[in-house]
Amino acid sequence: MAGHLTVRDVHVVYKLPGRRQLAAVDGVSFDLAPGEVLGLVGESGCGKSTLARTICGLEPLAAGTVEFDGQPVVALGLRKRPGHLLRIQMVFQNPYSSLNPRRRVGDQIEDALAIAPPSERSSVDRLLDDVELDRGAANLFPHQFSGGQRQRIAIARAMGARPDVLVGDEPIASLDASLQAKVATLMRDVALKNGASLLFISHDLSVVRVVADRVAVMQAGRIVETGPVAAVWNAPTDPYTRRLLAAIPTADGLGRLPAA
Repeated sequence: MAGHLTVRDVHVVYKLPGRRQLAAVDGVSFDLAPGEVLGLVGESGCGKSTLARTICGLEPLAAGTVEFDGQPVVALGLRKRPGHLLRIQMVFQNPYSSLNPRRRVGDQIEDALAIAPPSERSSVDRLLDDVELDRGAANLFPHQFSGGQRQRIAIARAMGARPDVLVGDEPIASLDASLQAKVATLMRDVALKNGASLLFISHDLSVVRVVADRVAVMQAGRIVETGPVAAVWNAPTDPYTRRLLAAIPTADGLGRLPAA
């Protein structure tokens, strides 16, 4: 089965004024197997989004490798994406800026459909069905939808390219709390239904617990703990993971675990 993503000892460095450097990603390694949902969690600024952009060829590597089905993923700059990288698609955090405001929703999804191999192409109607939007949405413009609906459109557009890997970069962070779990679950279900694995990036462990098979916890550019969701949730081994879990609100307001 196609779609294996391999990340090995990845470093991403930003240059700062005065010859200073910031190691945004500092030696990260993991695998994403075909059909798997991996949750990548950590606080804002820990390097999650930088790592996501690197996996999609939007940020250059300082060291290490990213491979998709045995072929290297390299920063693209202004170059056209090679064919094998079209099988990695991303849903960005902000649904208000990721869609073209001047074009109808159906036309934007059609652009993605044109990328997919002819034998695998879906249709705008089917993709809108998948994300639980009325088919009439195809004739409307993004400003006519709520944030949650726009993110569903972004998911439909990404899946139109028939990716083997879908990357969700904090895709629910800008949504109302009442919508977050629903949109996250929808993204997982649509990805798996269409044969894609999902890298779901979030700062919210409680949502990741619902959607992911496995979780990787990121702190200050490094992965400090990884494992099946249930194992990490019930018996975290790293102090940082315990602090994240302890910060999750509960009905009594006391938190999930003592922060050891």
